[in-house]
Amino acid sequence: METEKNIVITVETKVNASLDKVWECWTEPVHIVNWNNASDDWFTPHAENDLRTGGSFVSRMEARDGSAGFDFGGKYDEVILHSLIAYTMEDGRKVRITFSEEDGGVRIVETFDAEHTFPPEYQKAGWQAIMDNYRKYVESR
Repeated sequence: METEKNIVITVETKVNASLDKVWECWTEPVHIVNWNNASDDWFTPHAENDLRTGGSFVSRMEARDGSAGFDFGGKYDEVILHSLIAYTMEDGRKVRITFSEEDGGVRIVETFDAEHTFPPEYQKAGWQAIMDNYRKYVESR
């Protein structure tokens, strides 16, 4: 039986803020619920985060019109303060996020294994939209 090749997708941004602020806004549920959506017709009413190697997280994402919703969660494989977050999603796909100081801001690079239901371009656009929303949130604080 032939299996589909795993595709790895990368999204990134540069946030004009301190590393402490960038890390706090990325990892604390009080902030996650304010930026974790790809478009204005979705929102995150609830987030939990046990940020440590072996810890877990979950965010509830819902359509504002009540038509759909899902939990997005996983388990942390590695956490290095202000530098790296690596986790495995509940479906077994891997995600790796790096944070590095750059020219007065922080570069965030997130790579993830694509799933096989939606085209990779669609997934990249959605994850990039969330990343862009995150950057706007942090820079507006």
